[in-house]
Amino acid sequence: MTDKGFTLWFTGLSGSGKSTLAQYLTPKLLELGKRVEVLDGDEVRENLSKGLGFSKEDRDTNIRRIGYVANMLSRNGVVSITAAISPYSALRREIRDLTQASFVEVYVECPLEVVEERDTKGLYKKARQGIIKNFTGISDPYEVPERAEVTVNTAEESIEESAEKILAYLRSEGLVPA
Repeated sequence: MTDKGFTLWFTGLSGSGKSTLAQYLTPKLLELGKRVEVLDGDEVRENLSKGLGFSKEDRDTNIRRIGYVANMLSRNGVVSITAAISPYSALRREIRDLTQASFVEVYVECPLEVVEERDTKGLYKKARQGIIKNFTGISDPYEVPERAEVTVNTAEESIEESAEKILAYLRSEGLVPA
């Protein structure tokens, strides 16, 4: 069981809790004997996608790179957790189709007004002022997953409740020990 990798693909608006959940789940998966890597959207952009802007083409390139690395890791027995907005359904489907191990999409649902309240970096404010262009949820769309394996709502659930929903699904699919 311990060598069975998979991709845990978190998607949701900026500030919805993707990275927080990824960091919370990592030690729990390690305790279950899994090897885990977190591919955080901001970190990948800084290290693998430096020089890319925020046009749709550049954002798609960034997500494809995350998907490529996630696939390499998961097919080699690592649990690859991604925490990137990945706003477009077609691109998430493309990544899913190319992934050679199990692909688990987790929609981190959180209303726009809540993520704006949580906005520690001031990104939503800048987007509303027109300073940041093509900002997901404000001036660019976020396409809600139609068939995510797991949906968590971070405005209504504690991190523990959201994590347990994800772990319950992983157990039910035999991806982690019961």
